[in-house]
Amino acid sequence: MELLHMWKIIAKRIWLVALLGVLGVSITAIITHYVIVPQYEASTKLIVNKSSDSANVDKLDITTINSNIQLIKTYKEIIKTPRIMDLVVQQHPELNQTSEQLIKEITVNSVNDTQVMTVIARNKSYKQAANEVNVVSKVFQKEIPSLMKVDNVSILNEADPNDTPAPVSPKMAINIAVSLVLSLMVGIGLAFMLDYFDDTVKTEEEIAELLDLPTLSVIPLIKSQDVHKKHDKSLAKQETVTGGTVNV
Repeated sequence: MELLHMWKIIAKRIWLVALLGVLGVSITAIITHYVIVPQYEASTKLIVNKSSDSANVDKLDITTINSNIQLIKTYKEIIKTPRIMDLVVQQHPELNQTSEQLIKEITVNSVNDTQVMTVIARNKSYKQAANEVNVVSKVFQKEIPSLMKVDNVSILNEADPNDTPAPVSPKMAINIAVSLVLSLMVGIGLAFMLDYFDDTVKTEEEIAELLDLPTLSVIPLIKSQDVHKKHDKSLAKQETVTGGTVNV
């Protein structure tokens, strides 16, 4: 019965719930499409490994691989420091970026239990993001030998500035779905709030429920236009009878 009562409350103001849902979805779609600036991502992949000369190949074992994997944690922090980004800004003024801006736009991820790390740049222009991630990776590769006294970083692939990928954000479908759910929740909550503060009695069922008594009779509401229509019909009938046009 409780669920049935809740459903009746929602159904009574279903128009309000639907209206808020439509408004929420419409506003979200407009903001997502026309206001939010699309963001693009470009990435490069680096591998952490020793040089491929014969001496190092002979020594390559599971211990060396594990050591390289552990080094990735250090490299992920080094690549986003001013030590690297300041060099990128100095050597590549065409990027028109500061080191602080690059640090914010660059992220570094590692593939679990591998020697591969991914450098990602996010920008409103894909070409700009691709150029940023490529030069950051190259500068980082050149600086590692002087910083760590070991040359063990190689670039597996670079980002192509001429690609035309779809933006990674905003996600129109996800935004609309979230907005719809939130709008419906707000609408349902508002319907319950209005019902809670509404203490008027509108139907005979509500009277019977409140008083726990059966309804014996109902006085219908007579609208003023109904009275006027009835009066007009009565006058027309009288005029017809007076004119002698009544047929028996």
